[in-house]
Amino acid sequence: MDTIIFDVDDTLYDQTLPFKLAFKKMFTDKFSDEEIEKIYIASRKYSDALFDKSERREISLLDLQTYRITAACNEFDIAISYNEAVAFQDAYLKEQQKITLYDEMKELIEALYLENKQLAVLTNGETPHQSMKINQLNLARWVPEQHLFISGAIGYAKPKQEAFQIIEQKLKLDKNKTVYIGDSFDNDIVGAKQAGWHAIWMNHRKRKMPINTVKPDKIVANPKQLLDFFRNELLTTSNPKVKS
Repeated sequence: MDTIIFDVDDTLYDQTLPFKLAFKKMFTDKFSDEEIEKIYIASRKYSDALFDKSERREISLLDLQTYRITAACNEFDIAISYNEAVAFQDAYLKEQQKITLYDEMKELIEALYLENKQLAVLTNGETPHQSMKINQLNLARWVPEQHLFISGAIGYAKPKQEAFQIIEQKLKLDKNKTVYIGDSFDNDIVGAKQAGWHAIWMNHRKRKMPINTVKPDKIVANPKQLLDFFRNELLTTSNPKVKS
């Protein structure tokens, strides 16, 4: 592969970690990590349901953020007021400002960078918010600024084909030598496969794959499996080198 493109949220870093830390600040030690992870997954479901409206500016970003945590808590019979939802979002944002790459992701990106592979990022979200995460993860160390694509900036969000087509044109991609790596089946895998790219699904949340749909080229259960896959399938054992 000549071009490797990454999603950001819950692909390059553990998105549950800042969520868990913020949640524990709100509810102290009333819930286990496993319980909070279930609430997190529910919050992402509600977030995805309103994402298009947020992109079209039909609802504010704060409305989406407070709705998703309120709806997720309600699903688990956890009482939370609007003011508490706002306070949770503030705490969540502060924790997001401390995020770090998975160790295996850092190692993989570094290896690909050293082999002069074309690296890029495609992420959904508001430009300032996603830019903050990109900066916190120090992705500019490996990925040129002009290879960082945020839906809020380009005007199209995954899985819309325009988002992928813009990248194809900007980077002059060879579809047969391009792979996209992401955690969202609907946004990342479906979008990339419909664009004619290769796609690797990082399914570390153990989500079920929809039936009668596109199939990813590879499924990995965690960042280590992704790194091992590149090592075993694409990298030579001496001075890692990606095969074309």
